[in-house]
Amino acid sequence: MELEFIDISDRGEYQSREKAKQQIQKARTRQRSQQVRRDVYQRQRRIEQRRNAEQGPRRRMAEYPNEDMVNLVSGSGHATRRQSAGEAAFYQNRERQQQLKRQELKRRQARERYRQKQLRKRRLRVMMMKAAILCCLVLLVALLGMILPQIFSGSKEREKVPDMAIQKEKETVSQKPAEGPGLGIVEDFLTVNEYSRPGEPLEAVNNIFVHYTANPGTSAAQNRSYFENLGLTGETSASAHFVIGYEGEIIQCIPLEEIAYAVQRRNYDSVSIECCYLDRNGKFTDATYDSLVKLSAWLLKKYDLSPSDMRRHYDEGGKKCPLYFVEHEEAWDQFVRDLENYMANKAET
Repeated sequence: MELEFIDISDRGEYQSREKAKQQIQKARTRQRSQQVRRDVYQRQRRIEQRRNAEQGPRRRMAEYPNEDMVNLVSGSGHATRRQSAGEAAFYQNRERQQQLKRQELKRRQARERYRQKQLRKRRLRVMMMKAAILCCLVLLVALLGMILPQIFSGSKEREKVPDMAIQKEKETVSQKPAEGPGLGIVEDFLTVNEYSRPGEPLEAVNNIFVHYTANPGTSAAQNRSYFENLGLTGETSASAHFVIGYEGEIIQCIPLEEIAYAVQRRNYDSVSIECCYLDRNGKFTDATYDSLVKLSAWLLKKYDLSPSDMRRHYDEGGKKCPLYFVEHEEAWDQFVRDLENYMANKAET
């Protein structure tokens, strides 16, 4: 054994040597610790690999218990497995089921997309309908704003119509006098059509009906033109045998041998008289009232009827026509009395 003699006369050099030895010792210790950890890790890994190699066939056999046969062959340190006919069928069946699931999922997704598309279309239609309704309401309000002031001021304006305009309107009617002396009836028959003059024969006359035009301020000629235009427009069926204007003029629109579309259930056994008016309450002017009394008396005498055979349109169906005579029963009773007095005086003379 060789002894190492250290000269401690130089303490600085001695201390540096000791420090170097300590560092070398620490490095060796660290290397041994790392090597030990690597060995432990490798040993645990080998143990785990052996365990997996031993439990692998058992796990596969437990996963497929219904197989006909499973052959495990050990070779090269690994367990290999052969598929039997039953296992192949199982795989095919499982693949088929997965494919069916995928197809069902695609169908569900397609149905959901179609449902969402239809929902969007439905929402769009609802929005369009709402927009259309809103536009209609706006247009209706605008039209009412334009029409209502004219309606409210119509009666006053028509009272101020110049006499020349009224005369010009009368001149548009043919001036062929009709029977009934002293009444001034002007015949201006409608063109035969299915909406205002069907041309069917009037079988009998049991009553005389009084109507009002429901259009304040319009003249007899204008209402006669309205009946004539129904043959072109076809918007409804309406007419009357006679129209009395607010100046007392009388226009005969349909011959007394034919029916008029005036009282729905009584067209074939009655004669109808339309009366014009100016006030919105439906009250006739004095000229209209006088002409109505004279025309009614002449018709009652012609068909051998009495004043009790006069009827309002209201009496057949409940329609408020003529409006003033419906809302004022006493006015209608007075009309019947006036008619009786006129016929009595006429008979005396």
